Amino acid sequence: MMAEKKRLRIGVIFGGRSGEHEVSLASAASVIRALDPAKYEAVPIGIAKDGRWLAGTPAQKMLPEVLRAGQRVMLPGDPSIGALVPMGGDGAARLGVDVVFPVLHGTYGEDGTVQGLLELAGLPYVGSGVVGSAVGIDKDMQKRLFLQAGIPVGDFVAFPRSEWEGSRARVLKLLQKKFRFPVFVKPTNLGSSVGMTKVHNRAELPAALDLAAEFGQKIIVERNITGREIEVAVLGNDAPEASVPGEIIPHREFYDYAAKYLEDGTQLVIPAKLKKAEVRRFQEYAARGFRCLECRGMARVDFFLESKTGRIYLNEVNTIPGFTSISMYPKMWEASGLPYTKLIDRLIELALDEHREKQRTKYSIELPAGAGGALEV
Repeated sequence: MMAEKKRLRIGVIFGGRSGEHEVSLASAASVIRALDPAKYEAVPIGIAKDGRWLAGTPAQKMLPEVLRAGQRVMLPGDPSIGALVPMGGDGAARLGVDVVFPVLHGTYGEDGTVQGLLELAGLPYVGSGVVGSAVGIDKDMQKRLFLQAGIPVGDFVAFPRSEWEGSRARVLKLLQKKFRFPVFVKPTNLGSSVGMTKVHNRAELPAALDLAAEFGQKIIVERNITGREIEVAVLGNDAPEASVPGEIIPHREFYDYAAKYLEDGTQLVIPAKLKKAEVRRFQEYAARGFRCLECRGMARVDFFLESKTGRIYLNEVNTIPGFTSISMYPKMWEASGLPYTKLIDRLIELALDEHREKQRTKYSIELPAGAGGALEV
């Protein structure tokens, strides 16, 4: 009689110290529901808004309950432990997982911080590593790298919050000289349109900059591009694949937080109605942008197709996109022939492949016996 194949324990991390905390809960709940119980055991791991880590049981499906009453845990940066450790010294067993699936958006989750901790702990995890995550969260750094790689982006200016707070008149003068209104003002390090404002005239600019400064240490101002909002989902590691493009048609003036999560009316058109040549260009730019930032696993790449010129501009890459079953990333893959549950299977496979590849790398020099010389301490 054949032994039953061991199920993988998938630690789904959600919540976080970010303005996108609530969005993360919705994405994580959807991932947990979609994990095939014949293959996986889901372990919910919540990060509260104050930074506490709380683990639930596989039976706990209500993620707010995990954040309220979960067991306090910590993840030591020690690969010999490689597990979550209960806090409080109550003798409870360590909580081991085979793969971590971070479903975190924004700061302290999507920006390389959690990824660095998982690297130190020696755990496989879904998605981009430290470099891809850190660059991917910074809209300014992304655009600089895209320009260097020959990928078109819209005009932009970025500056530290301290520059705005210390030289308001000079910053206003600079922006008025560079741009025609309207413009978009955002913190560089958040998604879901948190802290973002469409500014129609000079009078609206100071309040928009103040709002962006509340949410980030660096502010970016971008030229308004009138046209269509096109997105492409990318999947893979060293050889990424691009999905069919999708289009967002917001019912508001632009696709802000309310339009994304709080209101109905926005249309998602998948596949987008594009010419074959345009589809190829979007897919090629998406894969190039993914490789340019050294992304891994998944990313959603957002574009503008300018109405007046027909030019394509890469807006940004999201390394942990919204992941509910009705979010653009999984829906674009479903339209490309990869359903939601199979997409999750593939992401877990890619995480294990990347972890095996990392284990092939040497991180220390093995000196012959007695060859320490001046290095001996």
